Amino acid sequence: MQITLNDKSMMLTEGITLAELLLELDQHKPGVAVALNQAVVARGQWSEQIINENDKITLFHAIAGG
Repeated sequence: MQITLNDKSMMLTEGITLAELLLELDQHKPGVAVALNQAVVARGQWSEQIINENDKITLFHAIAGG
C-alpha cells in the first residue's frame, strides 16, 4: 500500500502499525512524535494504530518549551 511519510511517497506492507514502521525506520526513540493525517498520535497508541492506504504520516522531534 502507498502512504506519504514527511511529504514523500512510500510503499508499505498492509497491516503494519505505527510502532512497526518506526522500528523499521530506526525512529522509535525518545523525543520522536508522530502525526497521522494531521492528528498527533500518543506514543501509547503507536503499537495499536494500523496504517491505512493513503495515510499521511509526519515524524517530528517533540521539543519542550518554556
